[in-house]
This record gives sequence, structure tokens and C-alpha cells, in this order.
Amino acid sequence: MNPRILRTPFVAAPLLVLAYGVIRILDGLDGSRGPGLAWTTGHLAFIAALILFVPIFWQLRRMAGRDTVATVSAVTGLAGGAAFLAQFTIDIVVGFMAADHAAMGPLFDRVQSIPGVSPVVYGVGPALFSIGQLALAVQLAFLGRVRAWVPVLVLAYSLLPLIDKDLIPLSAVCLLVSFVPLARRATVSAPVAPGAVRT
Repeated sequence: MNPRILRTPFVAAPLLVLAYGVIRILDGLDGSRGPGLAWTTGHLAFIAALILFVPIFWQLRRMAGRDTVATVSAVTGLAGGAAFLAQFTIDIVVGFMAADHAAMGPLFDRVQSIPGVSPVVYGVGPALFSIGQLALAVQLAFLGRVRAWVPVLVLAYSLLPLIDKDLIPLSAVCLLVSFVPLARRATVSAPVAPGAVRT
């Protein structure tokens, strides 16, 4: 496969997260967020980033040797990505349905009142996304394939939005920097662990 194609997601995904974070801040300058063009555009940017994380997780799994730990971590991250995808899709649909910002609240309440939606789409589910990323970064650092600061930046990427969502642009920069060495390794074949199934 073309090396550029393998490396592109590692650069494009953080930049799309950065775009989402910046658009989100701009959308809130009038005191409320959504509905409208900024709301929809920002969410679409993040959804595009989530789609790019599919090959990213599989590349990280390959770099880690395709063993059981790497596979479980990748699948965990992808499951979290699916939860995020559902969440942001709901946000976009609510944005289209609501006449104004005040009307969005009741619509979100109606969706979240559906059994299982709140924990899966808004609680534990999205957390798996960060857990999978961090687990793979730690494994790669343990194997000596990336420096120790890479998982530290991945952790910062995960924690900063929990402190304040306005820190999403800064967290995206952390992710981009952490992905630089990973992008360089994307075209390097990783050894397959004994007993691992090559896919």
C-alpha cells in the first residue's frame, strides 16, 4: 500500500479534531451552541476523524505485533469510537430537528431516556475510545517502538476535554504530536507475536 495513504490518517484525524474544537468555541461565542451551520460542521469534522481512527487503530495493532493485548485494545477503541459516532450523529439529527437552542434540550432528554442509550452512548461507551488508544500507546512504549512521552501525550489528549471542553484544540495538538512518530512507523512492518493470527 502507498506509504502516504498509511500515514495520512495519523495527521488528518488530529487536524479534524482540532477543527471541531475550534468550531465549537466559535459556535459558543453568542452564549449558546447549536443548532446551525457551525454545530453541524463541527460535528461532521469530528465524525470524519472517527472514521479515520478505524485504520489508525488497526495500524497501531499491527505496530504492537497483532497479539491478543493489541487486538483487545484496538477492538475496545473501535467500540468506543462507535459510541462516539452514535453520540455525534444524534447531536446532528437533534440540531436539524430543533428550531432553536432551547428546543434541543427536550429532544436530547427524549433520546437519553431510551434504556441503555445514556450509559452506552454518553457514558462508558465513549470512554472505551480513550482507553483503547492509551492501551495501545502504552504497549508500543513498553515494546520500545515509541518514546515514553507518546502515551503521556495520548493521556493528555484524553484528559484535557474532561477538564474543560474548550481545551479540545489543545488536546488535538497533543494528539497530533503523539501521532508523528506513529505516522513514521506506519509503513514499517511490525513483528508478529508468537501464536498471533496475521490479518
